[in-house]
Amino acid sequence: MEIYLVRHTETVCEKGICYGQSDVDIAAPFEMIFENIVSQLPSEALIFTSPLKRCVTLAKYIQAKTKAISYQEDERLMEMNFGDWELKNWNEIPPEQLNPWMEDFVNIKVQNGESFAVLHERVGDFITALISKKIKSPIIITAHAGVIRSILCHQTSLPLKDAFQNKVDFGQVIKIEL
Repeated sequence: MEIYLVRHTETVCEKGICYGQSDVDIAAPFEMIFENIVSQLPSEALIFTSPLKRCVTLAKYIQAKTKAISYQEDERLMEMNFGDWELKNWNEIPPEQLNPWMEDFVNIKVQNGESFAVLHERVGDFITALISKKIKSPIIITAHAGVIRSILCHQTSLPLKDAFQNKVDFGQVIKIEL
C-alpha cells in the first residue's frame, strides 16, 4: 500500500506555542507551498485527513488540484492532545510539569491531555483499519508531526522514545509502503 504522509504547513501561532489539538489556522500565503506539495503527490489517490482546519485546508486543496476521489476526516489523525498546555508558550509551562513529561513523553500524560503512547494507539487503530480495507490506489494522509512520527514508528518498529529521530518539517511529504 503506497502512502504519502503530508504534514500541514506553518500555523498562525507564534514560535514556541504548544498548539496540539487546538484548531488553529495556517499562515498565509500558502498557495506556493501547497503547489509544491501537490507536485510530489500522485494525481489519483484517496485522501484521509485530521479534522483540524490546518490539515483540512490542505486536503481540500490537494483534492481540488488532483483527481483525488474524495477526502475523509478522521479524528484518530489529530495531533497529540496537550490538555492544560494547549495554546501556552512552552516556556510558561511550570518545570515541575514539563520536566517529567520531557523525560518520558511516551508514557506521561499531560494533565487533561494524553501521552505519546495514547496518540500512538489511536493512530495504530487508524492504520490497522486502513490496511484491512485493502485499498489499491495510493493514499494521501494530511496530518501533524506527532501523527506522522507515530506512523513512521509503526512502519519501522522504531521505539516510541526515539520518534523524534524522524524529522518532519512543515509541508513535508514522506512516501512509505505498508
